[in-house]
Amino acid sequence: MFLPEKTCLTGWTIFSGSCYFPSVRSGIWGEARQDCRDKGADLVVIKNSEEQNFLATIINDNTWIGLTDHGTEGLWKWVDGTPLTLANWAKNEPNNGGSRHGEEDCVHIRDADQRTWNDISCTVAMKWICKKIP
Repeated sequence: MFLPEKTCLTGWTIFSGSCYFPSVRSGIWGEARQDCRDKGADLVVIKNSEEQNFLATIINDNTWIGLTDHGTEGLWKWVDGTPLTLANWAKNEPNNGGSRHGEEDCVHIRDADQRTWNDISCTVAMKWICKKIP
């Protein structure tokens, strides 16, 4: 039986059977998630270190990912409802901002620090990356 090769739409990049779309504009986390949903996708859920390493090659700005502890502080969940198992936190993160900046319930990949993760306020504007399975 012949299985057709998966492909992605123009502007999307394929990796390990999924399609990724890095945004060209910035927005707050909620806007980023809505943009991904409008594209039939969602903010990226990172399943393994290979995927994390791939993402590090296609982003060049601070970038929203689909991880949040909005429901319960300190209980990190991906937008697909799965709990956080693989983590790539920067040193001393997550720290909820040390209560200096209000709640830091959303996560981004840092442009610096070897593309490690940081929790930050969901109202900061930055780019994002969408993921879908074709």
